[in-house]
Amino acid sequence: MSAPRRLIPPSPALQDALDFLELYHAETGTPGLTTRRRQVLATGTITLSTDELAHGARVAWRNSTRCVGRLPWAALNVRDLRHVTQAPQVFAALCDHLRTAFNGGRIQPLMSVFGPGVRIHNDQLLRYAGYRQSDGSVVGDPQNVALTEHLLRLGWAGGPGTPFDLLPLAIEAEGQVTLFDLPADAVQEVAITHPDHPAIDALGLRWPALPVISNMTLDVAGQQFTCAPFNGWYLQTEIAARNLADEGRYNQLPVVARALDLDTTRRRSLWLDRALLELNVATLHSFDLAGVRLADHHSVTRQFQAFEAAEARAGRPVRGLWSWLIPPLSPATTPVWHQQYDDTEVKPNFTAQRPAWQEDLRRCPFHSG
Repeated sequence: MSAPRRLIPPSPALQDALDFLELYHAETGTPGLTTRRRQVLATGTITLSTDELAHGARVAWRNSTRCVGRLPWAALNVRDLRHVTQAPQVFAALCDHLRTAFNGGRIQPLMSVFGPGVRIHNDQLLRYAGYRQSDGSVVGDPQNVALTEHLLRLGWAGGPGTPFDLLPLAIEAEGQVTLFDLPADAVQEVAITHPDHPAIDALGLRWPALPVISNMTLDVAGQQFTCAPFNGWYLQTEIAARNLADEGRYNQLPVVARALDLDTTRRRSLWLDRALLELNVATLHSFDLAGVRLADHHSVTRQFQAFEAAEARAGRPVRGLWSWLIPPLSPATTPVWHQQYDDTEVKPNFTAQRPAWQEDLRRCPFHSG
């Protein structure tokens, strides 16, 4: 009598595929789960349908522990561009993404998923250059110094040297990296002005209207999509309490304080707090004036409560990283301040990619140490 055949457990990737199929069919009501499982088990791999890919991308947003704006997760529009693998076609699709997502200011959540071998070196499609000066100071965005130097090594000639020079896109496809300058009609920016303090208008601050994240890998059903740029819309504190305010970014609070004629000789005067508040007021005012969708920290945290309630009705736990869910402005005034969350990551989800410039430096003989 022959020994019973030992069952070999599926690989982690195959198990992820089977788990996702269970979730997809349960949540969408799509028939044919048994047949679909047999197909995957017979081939040992999965090729996602467009509908499966779209649902997986939406669930990845739903599972994003660092995002407080997950309420409209099911409204994410997903463009299946897995057939697009050449750099010029990728760039054209990215420009179309920017135009479509902006939607005349009525920004809509959008993701574009490209084929294998494609990657964008920029962390967002719209980023400003950071030029390090000989004295160690930076013109532009200090966060983007490494990216800027990477693009210069790739052949970018550099911009005019203003604090808000838009960076080109570095698209890796078919083993090559190509630089592309974004056309003016694909880029929307908002000038920052204040309803009551024209001295803030004179600072010449601005910010892109649209945050399109482009350095995250979409992990769905054991498949990793390295080029899946996606966007929602900005929260005003991202711009006014971090990007323009942080000492390691544009560090504009001292400048704003001087424009407001505040006493900056001692922190006890709360000049930092007052400057921070007025910069947030200016940002909300400016986006409203421009007709561009922008969330505020009070409305988005209450929407997160609605998201939690909807997930509870669906029988799903809400996971979150509390330090990211609370806003950097007046967090104690928001309903998430007193909450606790499980920050365990589950799939489908997004994972951060290693910056391409770190790989660039590893390959460079002048930086071998």
